[in-house]
Amino acid sequence: MSGIPHDHYEPKTGGEKWLHKRLPVVGLMYDTIMIPTPKNLNWMWIWGIVLTFCLVLQIVTGIVLVMHYTPHVDMAFASVEHIMRNVNGGHMLRYLHANGASLFFIAVYAHIFRGLYYGSYKAPREITWIIGMLIFLAMMGTGFMGYVLPWGQMSFWGATVITGLFGAIPFIGEPIQTWLLGGPAVDNPTLNRFFSLHYLLPFIIVGLVAVHIWAFHTTGNNNPTGVEVRRGSKAEAEKDTVPFWPYFVIKDLFALAVIMAVFWAVVGFMPNYLGHPDNYIEANPLVTPAHIVPEWYFLPFYAILRAFTSEVWVVQFASFVTGGIVDAKFFGVLAMFGSIAVMAIVPWLDTSSVRSGRYRPMFKWWFWLLVIDFFALMWLGAMPAEEPYASFALIGSAYWFGYFLVILPILGVIEKPTAQPATIEEDFEAHYGKKSGAGSDAATAPAE
Repeated sequence: MSGIPHDHYEPKTGGEKWLHKRLPVVGLMYDTIMIPTPKNLNWMWIWGIVLTFCLVLQIVTGIVLVMHYTPHVDMAFASVEHIMRNVNGGHMLRYLHANGASLFFIAVYAHIFRGLYYGSYKAPREITWIIGMLIFLAMMGTGFMGYVLPWGQMSFWGATVITGLFGAIPFIGEPIQTWLLGGPAVDNPTLNRFFSLHYLLPFIIVGLVAVHIWAFHTTGNNNPTGVEVRRGSKAEAEKDTVPFWPYFVIKDLFALAVIMAVFWAVVGFMPNYLGHPDNYIEANPLVTPAHIVPEWYFLPFYAILRAFTSEVWVVQFASFVTGGIVDAKFFGVLAMFGSIAVMAIVPWLDTSSVRSGRYRPMFKWWFWLLVIDFFALMWLGAMPAEEPYASFALIGSAYWFGYFLVILPILGVIEKPTAQPATIEEDFEAHYGKKSGAGSDAATAPAE
């Protein structure tokens, strides 16, 4: 980390010096693992290792699964059944891969909301936040394309509905939709395209993750107080930090072990709990399921997509102003992608000079309403597009946009924050006292 003074790797043996002069990979690994880390991090800072585990799990299990999968509409469903029934350990590999995607999204949502609460998006970490949102978008694309591959009923009709959204874009929508599908409808070219992209995108995510880690190693980790590590001298920095190894590595591994116990219980005893039974029926273009729903991790944004119908006044106004170019379908698409975009630009929407939500009493209420709103939208996305769910989804969508576009900018002006600690060391001592051992206490910092 360039901004915080700390000891860098110094090669000692002749072999180490030879390698370091030509390829300083050991030094890079040393500086990464020994990075000075704020010693007051709480348990919400464990999601990075969970996300890393999930990424590795998805790539490894995906590579093995693809050895037995056939990306053709006549054989895809049968090849998945072959994996489940005939490949040694195939059913476990598939269940690990499918439930690993769910764990991936649970961890990323916890990671995002932690960042929103503690202000991890604020200067100088705006680029780190933007890269994180790009990773999230790449995850969504990978997850959607992977859901199509089993070629069940929900796979086929989910692909039909989602790719149909691109056709709603004025002027260029139909060519984009045809390019995505590889033809006029969801068929074998579509499956081949999605298979290729599903295999490619995880490696793009790996690259983005590397840049994401590089970015926050440059600016330093945020922490629950939002107060920056002192950078005047190495001695001052050491009062606020401890090395990532061994303190936080052990803490993160303990958290990962607890989460893995739950994850393996789900994989072993209820592996299809988060799936849809219709996806065990082979895709049939002539039979439409009674209720088409995407995977659970897309449901909040799916609810926002469906909330803006032609009866909603803002849709009617947009249609009138644009001469009918923006209809209800296109407005829903804009709202769905806009709901992610407002998260991406939150560094410029939050006008408060205080970084951490811990010291913002009004902000806390609105933030926890946002969390409740997110889960409400998730539930509404799984409900039929009828009353009263449609009205509730519209209210939930309005609050989502209102929080980012109206509430956050106003709170920065009217809110009176509580007193912040002057340093990370002061916050740490407030919890543990001045004689606390930095190492053992940092490894058990309290959750907030």
